[in-house]
Amino acid sequence: MQAEYLKESYFFDFNSPQIQDLISEFKSLSSEKEKISGLYIKVRDSWRYNPYHIGFTDKYYKSSHIYSKEQAHCVDKAILYVSALRGLGIPARLRLAKVSNHIATERLEAKLGSNEIAPHGLVEVFHNGQWAKCSPAFNKELCEMYHVEPLEFNGEKDSIFQEYNKDSEKFMEYLEDYGSFSDVPLDFIKKTFKENYPKLYELYKGKEEIKIS
Repeated sequence: MQAEYLKESYFFDFNSPQIQDLISEFKSLSSEKEKISGLYIKVRDSWRYNPYHIGFTDKYYKSSHIYSKEQAHCVDKAILYVSALRGLGIPARLRLAKVSNHIATERLEAKLGSNEIAPHGLVEVFHNGQWAKCSPAFNKELCEMYHVEPLEFNGEKDSIFQEYNKDSEKFMEYLEDYGSFSDVPLDFIKKTFKENYPKLYELYKGKEEIKIS
């Protein structure tokens, strides 16, 4: 049943040298839980979250290509984590949603015209006979900047967002669930972006990478 979520694909190219390098330090760990947790922290903190870098080409969403970046969008980091988990023999799949950000949204609203991110990338991991959701998007330094506890994840329960920061201010909210995907649904990603940010889509469609500065 879970074989579908262990497959390599063009996007989840975990046999590439890049993804093999990413997972090399975790192969010798004794438990699946340790692998899930350690790899989660690695992806969360090794790529700085940047919602202003977006792409619409196949290459942009290939995990080995994402590995070469220093900053990454939430969908990028979710793809990277799924690919790496599959490379360790752990079933994983991509999940997409729409979320809103309530803190430090001035730049987001100025560039996107909204405080909403669509699609937002999550990961579902199959561990101990059940699926658990997580979001490796927000790196530790970013969380510290906005007074938010960084998320942890070991596969045992959902860990998808921080509803409030340490000052009890509303931080993040999930607005819509787009469901789970065994592979990267590029057409759906483009369609969702176009529906939510039509002007930006028309301006940047076809480009390898969009840097909204």
